[in-house]
Amino acid sequence: SRRRRIGFALWMLGIVVGVVLNILFTLAEVLLSKSPGKMADAIILGALFAFPPLVVYISIPKILDRFDPEPWWCLAMAFLWGALVATGFAGMINTVVAIVFTQHYGKEAGELVSAAVSAPIAEESFKGLAIFGFFYFLRREFDGVVDGIIYAIFCALGFAAIENVSYYARSAIQGQNVLAGTFVLRGVFTPWLHPLFTSMTGIGFGLSRESSNRYVKALAPIGGFAIGVTLHAMWNFLPTALGEQMGEMFIIWLLLWLLFVAAFFAIIIALVVRKGRTIRDHLKDEVLLGSMSQQDLDLVCSPFGRLSCTFSWRGASGRSFISAASKLALSKWHTMRAMKGQKRTISADFIAPLRQQM
Repeated sequence: SRRRRIGFALWMLGIVVGVVLNILFTLAEVLLSKSPGKMADAIILGALFAFPPLVVYISIPKILDRFDPEPWWCLAMAFLWGALVATGFAGMINTVVAIVFTQHYGKEAGELVSAAVSAPIAEESFKGLAIFGFFYFLRREFDGVVDGIIYAIFCALGFAAIENVSYYARSAIQGQNVLAGTFVLRGVFTPWLHPLFTSMTGIGFGLSRESSNRYVKALAPIGGFAIGVTLHAMWNFLPTALGEQMGEMFIIWLLLWLLFVAAFFAIIIALVVRKGRTIRDHLKDEVLLGSMSQQDLDLVCSPFGRLSCTFSWRGASGRSFISAASKLALSKWHTMRAMKGQKRTISADFIAPLRQQM
């Protein structure tokens, strides 16, 4: 509980500083433009293009994470961190890097270093801090790889939404056709690239949470972060380096990345199915103990269990039962792994209370 309070205080501090930085960036973008009034209108228009699609984007990870969904307040914290903190700090670092390299090596060098080196490192670092926060300060809400991916997706969607406001605003200044093209590229074809990059860090922390091997626990987050930064740098490098010369090659480049995203979602689905099997395996003994029936077990492990409770007599009580049973299974899973590694885990302390709650 003390660790959770410290984590919340650090989150609030980051949010406050992030809000200030985002306000300063927005004011600078408006006041330093050739037509401040036109730019202000363009930013409002950019927000109208950036935020409504979030309803669709956010619903997809919520649908995928069906067996033990994360609390709404955790998802909101991840989203706000990405939208306010990661954008604010990464924007500040990228701006300073661009200015320094432009002054010393020219505009093209400044853009290339900022986009292909500074942006991947700074953006993935500050988005990754959100995942580390859940991993360290809210350990009860972080069970494994799937949780790491879900937190990463929500954080990255928050980041991308604010970033898109700026992209759409600049495109709107250039004309409606440019705005439409930018929206199709960023809002339709590539909205999942930021979640893909950041999910590598989420997978790393998830593997660390699941493993009892000290080398995996230490190195998996570093490896995941490195892969995320590398993928981000690859995406930014070629279009920035070639500029208008990218031409038809960009279509092939885009298709390649869409295949990456498709593979990414296939991996998520496989991991969610694995999580469901883990929950079932660690609840079978509860049927033998008599704390739940076989029908209860089937309800908990059904992909549509929560939905069926919502539209049946079970209602909120049924959803609470599924939540307690899922957390009980995952606590037993963590405890079993800890015992194999001859270590102790706080998850063991939650087994009896969760069984009683169930």
